Amino acid sequence: MAKTKEAMTLSRGRAGFNLIGNVRVTDKTFNLGTTYDSGWTDNQMYLGTDCGQGNVIFAEMRGGFFPDRESTIRVFEKERGSDGRSSMIEIAWEDRLDESLLDTVAESSLITVGVEKDVKGKTVYKKFLTPYDAVEYLSEHLEDGMTVNVRGNLKYSSYEDNVSVRKEITSIALSRVEDEDDYKAVFTQTILLDSKSVGKKDEDKNTVSINAYVVDYVGSPKVNNKKVEVKKNVAFPKTFELEVAENKEITTKMLARFFKVKKKGMINELTVTGKLHEGGSVISISVEDLPEDIQELIEMGIYTEEEASAKCATGGTRERRMLIVKPEIIQVGQGEERKPVVQFEEEKYEESDLIFYEQALNEAGVETEDKAPWNGNTDENDEEDDEFARMLEDL
Repeated sequence: MAKTKEAMTLSRGRAGFNLIGNVRVTDKTFNLGTTYDSGWTDNQMYLGTDCGQGNVIFAEMRGGFFPDRESTIRVFEKERGSDGRSSMIEIAWEDRLDESLLDTVAESSLITVGVEKDVKGKTVYKKFLTPYDAVEYLSEHLEDGMTVNVRGNLKYSSYEDNVSVRKEITSIALSRVEDEDDYKAVFTQTILLDSKSVGKKDEDKNTVSINAYVVDYVGSPKVNNKKVEVKKNVAFPKTFELEVAENKEITTKMLARFFKVKKKGMINELTVTGKLHEGGSVISISVEDLPEDIQELIEMGIYTEEEASAKCATGGTRERRMLIVKPEIIQVGQGEERKPVVQFEEEKYEESDLIFYEQALNEAGVETEDKAPWNGNTDENDEEDDEFARMLEDL
């Protein structure tokens, strides 16, 4: 009797963002002390950061507790065991502001805030165990127009076949960046690729669609007003865009080496870096397509070609885009053995290892339509390689 292959557990990899820009604090930024029918009470912050040229990125921080119940905070311990891993510990809710406990908690479990300066002009950093307290503090000290450096995690979820991404802030501090040209909105994301992940080129945007998967943890979501115990990593289909470089040969080589999965039925893992765009359209506009009066400003030296094109590209309908720029490089090893490597692993999984949100709900006893992945990676296409080659030629 043939043995049934046991599916591999999916790894989450990296999913983070970094913003540098001016914060927009309005009367809608903070919502404090909201109590729901269940008794849950929370503090919320929904913060916009202007990262330059109309690119306002929104991120959030939210946390709370049940006032009438005994609450605890689960965090990782700073000390690591012999296996190099940190243990999970619990801290009573009423002890969360005890600063002596902060020294026992891993940095990854703390929220860092630095939006005040002391008498010497140095930034004052504060650490929090909960978003609840961090939001309350920020509501008192964060000011509109401050130039800040915001970091956090990208979190994915699915609702009615739509995959959404939230930006959860874990750190916000004053930035030393003064020139708007140095503002940024970037992300780092580990993606899974199959043999059909490389899509078509968008001539207007000068990008290639990348139909990938991201992995995130699903705990106990509410489905039909009932909590469902999933508690596992699942794959979410997510479309990214890959910027076509000015030197198209670079993009051609990158697609062929890192994004094209050569063996059907296998899944490659790649960590990429890219840019976040929210707000006005960022469609590339050539100088020849600019209005004559704007071309005249360029000729007069008032605007450079890049500045004028960027200004004209910020209008239009609001978009939320994640543009991949290149694979990520990390340092691995210790001492003299330490070396840079691309975060890339070929044939890490088989397609059968992928478990999707709907499948996870089914396994938890919830009836859903167990749909095939939207990439259509179960559809065998003998002309697939030829199509990929033609797409590279047309870049």
